[in-house]
Amino acid sequence: MDLNELFIFSKVVQWGSFTRAARELDRPKSTVSRKIADLEERLGTRLLQRTTRKLSLTDAGRAYHEHCARIVAEIDEANRNVGHFQAAPRGRLRVTTPLNFGFMGPIVSDFLRHHPAVEIDIVCADRVVGLVEEGFDVAIRAGRLSDSTLVARRLARLSSFLVASPKYLKSRGLPRTPNDLRKHDGILFGAGASRGGWRLQRGAKSIAVTPRARLTVNDFDFLYEAAVEGLGVALIPVFRCANDLRLRRVQRVLPSWESPAASIQAVYPSQRHLSPTLRAFLDHVQMRMTPPPWEVGPVPQ
Repeated sequence: MDLNELFIFSKVVQWGSFTRAARELDRPKSTVSRKIADLEERLGTRLLQRTTRKLSLTDAGRAYHEHCARIVAEIDEANRNVGHFQAAPRGRLRVTTPLNFGFMGPIVSDFLRHHPAVEIDIVCADRVVGLVEEGFDVAIRAGRLSDSTLVARRLARLSSFLVASPKYLKSRGLPRTPNDLRKHDGILFGAGASRGGWRLQRGAKSIAVTPRARLTVNDFDFLYEAAVEGLGVALIPVFRCANDLRLRRVQRVLPSWESPAASIQAVYPSQRHLSPTLRAFLDHVQMRMTPPPWEVGPVPQ
């Protein structure tokens, strides 16, 4: 058995492209293609479906890759244990976050200042990115973990507050109960059929409220600036509005009510095979998120 074939096959699947795999492995593309062809011939089955636009696994390839990935991971770990496991963080780290996670900017900048040999690529997306399929080392996510094969490290609790500008509340009055919100203008997050109202809770009590939707938008920065301008009431993640609440640019509406809290988590493929760079990054993010930046300073009112 040629272990190079297994290794190259695993990397072609990881990076989703013969060209990308050849570049990352610093080998000619023809060598990568030949190794895959040799492996398929030896096994007597096709592992990859190739088109001009897409590379995908066959059923046999998917089953074979599950075993190859474990073998390659064990070899990588053995190599690190020989002498590089305690090496200083270096190299490129690929990170994905949701859109509008601006609070990560200072955290990542601080990490890079402390580790000059590290480079970070960050992709902000409005979808759940496939870590292994798309070649990412770690994702920062909010909400439940849907893929049980991934490892999650909890970073913070995330709530959302109802807020409006003082100008709007002066002209329209301050809601006293959740039902009062139905008489107010709402700025809702979403688009098309995905738009909806608000789910609020206070202790064990929960209620759904649908205000009049003056504006529906799928970008929290856009939504929040509309609230600051006095267009209506908006449900905003605490990290986006905490500082302006302290500065009185906006005011909490029904402060005893908030949205059901979600967890912000760092998600990565395996606990057993962390590189020094990824381990250092995870530890740094957790340290900077304890407590979260939006909880530093006076409690927003």
